[in-house]
Amino acid sequence: MKKSRVLPYPRWAASSLWSANFSTLSVLILSLATLGIGDGLIVLSGLGSTPWTVLSQGVALQTQISIGWSSFFISCIVMFAWLPLKLRFGLGTILNMIVIAFFLGLTTKILPPPTALSGRLAFGLAGILLYGLGTAFYLSCHLGAGPRDGLMVGLCQRFQLNVGIVRTTLEVSICLLGFILGGTVGIGTLIFATGIGWIVQGYLRLISHLPHSLNERNDLR
Repeated sequence: MKKSRVLPYPRWAASSLWSANFSTLSVLILSLATLGIGDGLIVLSGLGSTPWTVLSQGVALQTQISIGWSSFFISCIVMFAWLPLKLRFGLGTILNMIVIAFFLGLTTKILPPPTALSGRLAFGLAGILLYGLGTAFYLSCHLGAGPRDGLMVGLCQRFQLNVGIVRTTLEVSICLLGFILGGTVGIGTLIFATGIGWIVQGYLRLISHLPHSLNERNDLR
């Protein structure tokens, strides 16, 4: 039986983890910027952080370190989990950490947080949709994933599982662990945890249907 692909291979996909043309880099940077803006809107909505941030909060509370250092150490631990999955980092892994952080900070700096519930819900929903869109498109560049997305892709490849199932399982588990450790969970956190995997899966399927995609439509899991 032919092995199903986890990620589509659109016309802008890179030939290797460290080789990219203008088209690939443009899509990569634009998608990472979109992801960062989406993350910023989620923060501004005030409806709850993403599950991995909840975990960082919980670890910070238990260890008495800053949430920044907590997030860094968690990323390192996740990277170690890449080893048995035979994952490699690339240019996209590095730009992931730089570009997302920049646009996250820029978004939260220039946009005032909404006060009305309708505005907060709109920010939260738009943020989740943009987050999923950016995630799908940057992964389709095949220049390497960020620590957490790499874990998702590695598990999908290793066990031939659906992106939606793996991402949802990871997000819910991380959310629960973070909550147990003392992290703050809101309605936005729960919506993100249960929905982001299927949103990313939907965008990946959309990309696989674009003209000149090298991925056969029925192969994408």
